[in-house]
Amino acid sequence: MFTDRRDAGRQLAERLAGPWRDPLVLGLARGGVPVAAEVAAGLGAPLDVAVARKIGAPGQPEWGIGAVTADGPPVFDAAASRLGLSSRQLTELCEEERAEAARRVELYEDGRAPAPREGRDVIMVDDGLATGVTAIAALRAARAESPRSLTFAAPVAAPDAVERVRREADDVVCVDTPAGFTAVGRWYRDFGQTSDTEVVRLLRDTS
Repeated sequence: MFTDRRDAGRQLAERLAGPWRDPLVLGLARGGVPVAAEVAAGLGAPLDVAVARKIGAPGQPEWGIGAVTADGPPVFDAAASRLGLSSRQLTELCEEERAEAARRVELYEDGRAPAPREGRDVIMVDDGLATGVTAIAALRAARAESPRSLTFAAPVAAPDAVERVRREADDVVCVDTPAGFTAVGRWYRDFGQTSDTEVVRLLRDTS
């Protein structure tokens, strides 16, 4: 059980102790950014943001059937094929979330140029890993920018999701992968929502 995202980030930073070559820590917005800020501080590395948006099922937006970044290809899980959605429906769902991802990238960058990923050891951090589909979309977008290595890190993760994400990242680092995972928030005493304002502040304060 973690006290909050900051506590989780500090514990995760201990697991991520180097050596790293020109490391860059990416917080997966929004909840991953406070965790990533602590990791970046612990590693003495710069912090930047990664944005991926869950694609919800029609009429059931909380049921994630995929994910997409602002400019990368969408990732769909097996549930999407079972819904019998047409390619047009999938495209519409994807483009709506892609537009929101682009809006958030612009907001979070706040006029800053994104930190370069090429040739660096990139560590992508989230506050937890449930299904892995959002992480996979973000990892594929980061991989396209030619990092030297790409690591995914989270304080807590579902074991099956770790195996899925491991196919996309060079390494996956977690503090705990409990068999009775159920949900990320279960493993935090304080799991309040992270606001856009907090994300912008953390990125500004560590730039």
